[in-house]
Amino acid sequence: MTTQPSPIQGRGTSHNPPTRYKELHVELDERPQPRTHVRQERARSILAHNKSPDIPFTYSLNPYRGCEHGCVYCYARPTHEYLGLSPGLDFETRLIAKVNAAELLREALCDPRWTPTPITFSGVTDPYQPIERELRLTRACLEVLAELRHPASIITKSHLVTRDLDRLTELASHRAITVLVSLTTLDGALHQKLEPRASHPRRRLHTIQALAEAGIPVGVMTAPIIPGLNDTEVPRLLKAAAGAGASFAGYTLLRLPGPVAPLFDAWLAQHLPDRRERVLSRIRDMRGGDLNTPGFGARMRGQGDGAQVLRGLFHQSCRRVGLSTRGPNLSTRAFRRPGEQLTLF
Repeated sequence: MTTQPSPIQGRGTSHNPPTRYKELHVELDERPQPRTHVRQERARSILAHNKSPDIPFTYSLNPYRGCEHGCVYCYARPTHEYLGLSPGLDFETRLIAKVNAAELLREALCDPRWTPTPITFSGVTDPYQPIERELRLTRACLEVLAELRHPASIITKSHLVTRDLDRLTELASHRAITVLVSLTTLDGALHQKLEPRASHPRRRLHTIQALAEAGIPVGVMTAPIIPGLNDTEVPRLLKAAAGAGASFAGYTLLRLPGPVAPLFDAWLAQHLPDRRERVLSRIRDMRGGDLNTPGFGARMRGQGDGAQVLRGLFHQSCRRVGLSTRGPNLSTRAFRRPGEQLTLF
């Protein structure tokens, strides 16, 4: 029988499984307390083009690879394997910062061939994870967007986004920004285990309030909804977000691609062993008997009666508290490249 490693304070997982793309893997008998290491990288491109029909954006921008928030359920963990790193502890402790992100963004948007299209921050890892406080790569990109009046949307679970209210309000004056604050649970104890380095739920509600009071169109993303764990919280999450000032909402069902499924299973065994089988059973009920369904459409919402009930609960709860299930349309009308206004004369 394999011995489960002890939970690591402040980390989402204590496991560091080998990547599927490396043949050699070394396991240490004694593991030191993992520290966060950041490697700086000069990227060759910064905008990712999305072709998935069930994702509501065309372009995304990720200033960082890996995410220190340490959310054990994160569907992006497998992306670290492409770097030869583990989707486990490596994903939340060995980070890569694209230090030329703003430079590349300016270059892309100033290209005469670029057609102004809303850009989502970030789609993979949180643009306001803790290292952003020092590196300010997301801030630098926002400054480019504000100067060019180019539309963008932000998805985050960090109060740090309020640091950039000056740039966000500037973009909001041109109908060129929306922010979605991810809210998974109102239970502080569960939050600490599930998303150890993300902002506390109370701080996220304060974030929604601060953004709304500044005139920023702000919504709430109840994601991921984990059957048997936080699904019963959906009405309370939406009510709390609406009370804080959110005007629209979205949700996704838990996704467990590739190595994320065993990591999540191990997390349940460590932290919630009495609920483990129920949670896994409920997930399989909404995933056609599996822990993950990668097909378009079903991967975000699930399938079967359980998924239909969840969808109905979400929409009914939104109606009850006055939340739209669609965010406002962003405008590209104010977009300007440097020097373009001179062509008017």
